[in-house]
Amino acid sequence: MSRAATNLQIDSARLWGTIHETAQFGATKKGGVRRLTLSAEDKQVRDWFRKACEDAGLDVHVDALGSMFGLRKGRDMSKPPIGVGSHLDTQPTGGKYDGILGTLAGLELVRTLNDAGIETELPICICNWTNEEGSRFAPAMMASAAYVGDFTTDDILSRKDAEGVTVAQALDSIGYRGDAPVGRQKFSGFVELHIEQGPILEAEGKTIGVVDSGQGVLWYDGKIVGFESHAGSTPMPLRRDALATLSEIVLAMESIARKHGPKAVGTIGEAVIASPSRNVIPGEI
Repeated sequence: MSRAATNLQIDSARLWGTIHETAQFGATKKGGVRRLTLSAEDKQVRDWFRKACEDAGLDVHVDALGSMFGLRKGRDMSKPPIGVGSHLDTQPTGGKYDGILGTLAGLELVRTLNDAGIETELPICICNWTNEEGSRFAPAMMASAAYVGDFTTDDILSRKDAEGVTVAQALDSIGYRGDAPVGRQKFSGFVELHIEQGPILEAEGKTIGVVDSGQGVLWYDGKIVGFESHAGSTPMPLRRDALATLSEIVLAMESIARKHGPKAVGTIGEAVIASPSRNVIPGEI
């Protein structure tokens, strides 16, 4: 009697090990990771990822925005590969699994196929997209957005961080501005494994879920202009307090999001008082 076929299993211990090995690049005291895109820590994990891909027999190339592609050949190289991946950068107080799980899962997939001696019909391409998080440069998902044509390469290269450093300068500083044109690497399909960033699965007692839609995102940058005056000597009716106005906007935004819930959300993630002082009414935010 022939033995019943079983699903091929990855080496979960190996995947777990790579996740924690890469977590050393930008590790924080509380067990998280601070690995901002195109930083020195990002270069470290990129170098690690390139070597790991090459050791697994992949051909690695980098496009003009620093996105990395590791190609495993298939029987039919006339067809575009199946893309698997995510990103290696993190938020300023990120975790060990956000983003990198999807990229390292692709690596583990290839390692498992190699161990089993399996040649796939289509090639497989593991991807690391540059600046998915958007914590250093805006917009988030900038390289993948340029890939699909939402932005030009030159536009993204000219974007600046809070210190005035452009994407082009940051790429050059870590040696990851590639020669391949953005969008040249085509895909037959794309698969991304991702740790849930919200509390829904845990709240519902579920282990895994399948994404069936994407969140539409609108970002707004604004300025509230009031009038700076002394906090101790300006009566309330004569104040033009920019921070108090921002508070009303925050509450209005929250009310609108709740009204259109449960799928609608609203967040104000950054607010900067110009020339702040505890004795001065905020005049500009």
